[in-house]
Amino acid sequence: MSEQISFSVADGVGHVTLDRPKALNALSYEMIRELTRVFELWRDDTEVALVVLDGAGERGFSAGGDIRELYEYAVNGNASEAREFFRSEYRLDAMIARYPKPVVAVMDGITMGGGVGLAGHAAIRVVTERSRVAMPETRIGFTPDVGGSWLLARAPGELGVHLALNSRTMDAADALHAGFAESFVPSERVPHLLEALAERADPGSPAEIVMLFDETPGPSALALARDWVDACYSAPTVGEIVARLHAFAEGRTTVPAPSGSSAALPAQPLDPAARAYAAAAADELETLSPTALTVTLESVRRARTLPNLEAALEQEFRLVSWFIEQHDLREGIRAQVIDKDRAPKWNPSTLEGVDPGLAARVLDTQVHEPVWPSAG
Repeated sequence: MSEQISFSVADGVGHVTLDRPKALNALSYEMIRELTRVFELWRDDTEVALVVLDGAGERGFSAGGDIRELYEYAVNGNASEAREFFRSEYRLDAMIARYPKPVVAVMDGITMGGGVGLAGHAAIRVVTERSRVAMPETRIGFTPDVGGSWLLARAPGELGVHLALNSRTMDAADALHAGFAESFVPSERVPHLLEALAERADPGSPAEIVMLFDETPGPSALALARDWVDACYSAPTVGEIVARLHAFAEGRTTVPAPSGSSAALPAQPLDPAARAYAAAAADELETLSPTALTVTLESVRRARTLPNLEAALEQEFRLVSWFIEQHDLREGIRAQVIDKDRAPKWNPSTLEGVDPGLAARVLDTQVHEPVWPSAG
């Protein structure tokens, strides 16, 4: 029994809680193994009709994988152990997605990275006014995984590409618009929702019960940005995305592409707030790992063509298996989490320095045993 999760069964509800509140419920390898054991235990348990998944404390559901643990794997040459962590995590994420009983995930507070892997594939996904949802991997020289590329690829238009490259954080309204959740329940009503799920009065299905508590959040900033995000982030390369963002921010309506063609941008008059947003997005991209950005763009776009979540997880596994041995991931974690100097030295340091064929090569090459051996 792990001290990092808690679980119980009462009134037909299996309730499992991530229980590392001081670490924002970051997922350790131990937690992954214990969560897997609990979900396997409850799969055929007639005493469990539905599962509620939440996090301890008021700050977050889960801030993601334990980055310090990943850093130790990387700097100590334990890539094989890191791959086992990812395989176990991805199998758990897929298990939740295919679980034979309804899983209600309550993403109250910070829900990022591995937290999205757990909650983002559940049958019923709830956000609150405190929710902050993101796939922030490019900030540490990494790439969205845990099925994040699958979710991002299915966001409207190019919003998923924007969310992935810029590691943008969504509030509840954004998460609903982007397809990371279905229901908004104010945090003060969550205890009442859990009580109603236990009582299961009419209407009886978990989805119908959640709808009784569902409210409408404010407008989504992502939805309001859709026109210019689509115009800018549809560019074929990260470099051209940056160029389009700068052009839009400067008030231009077209931007030349390397091929000699021009990309049309939203016509004037341009909203000053939108232009400022685009300028900040461009500036941010210029500070992030060129390698991570290049690979992430290809990953999300390829995920649009994949048949299912498991295929996306296999694709992501090829990427993370490669990243775990790369300079930029170690350097990104060092700068953001270990030394906290926020001054990573990427290699290569520019988008022009990235091999144009790198992303395709890494995505297409199966070096290590896959997540599901039959898939290899």
